[in-house]
Amino acid sequence: MIFVVDGLLWAIAIALALIAASRSRALLRDSARLGTLDCIKLLPRILLGVVGSGYIAALLPQETVGHWLGADSGFTGLCIAVIGGALTPGGPVIGFSIGAAAIKGGAGTPQVIAYTTAWALYAVQRVVMWEMPVMTSRMVLLRTVASLPLPFLAAAIAMLLGRP
Repeated sequence: MIFVVDGLLWAIAIALALIAASRSRALLRDSARLGTLDCIKLLPRILLGVVGSGYIAALLPQETVGHWLGADSGFTGLCIAVIGGALTPGGPVIGFSIGAAAIKGGAGTPQVIAYTTAWALYAVQRVVMWEMPVMTSRMVLLRTVASLPLPFLAAAIAMLLGRP
């Protein structure tokens, strides 16, 4: 499956390169240069996030994580995961690394799904820094309230589907 995704991404990149080349060689060259620079900037962050999640997982006391976020933590564990996801700052390297560390540390799959869903939907810093200045306050309120049940629904669906 991973090879299919990789192949699809490479096909998209090649198609975009061909489109850029058909417009001008300068556009192709500039696009390749900017993409390479972005890759160079992003790789250390990804590496730190992945390695850091391993350290976090090793340092987290499994009995504490299992108690508060384990499969048997119930609705309390889901609430803790949702609040944690909402309060987690940063991009995917941080959010998914913490989720991976929590799984390794004994957290339940539904709790981690609730965490990552809450992080993706309503990270507080993103709401304050991006949504509130750009959208009307009513729009932000409606989006946030409409999103509130979604991490819990995602966790419930995960529980119905069974263990991964």
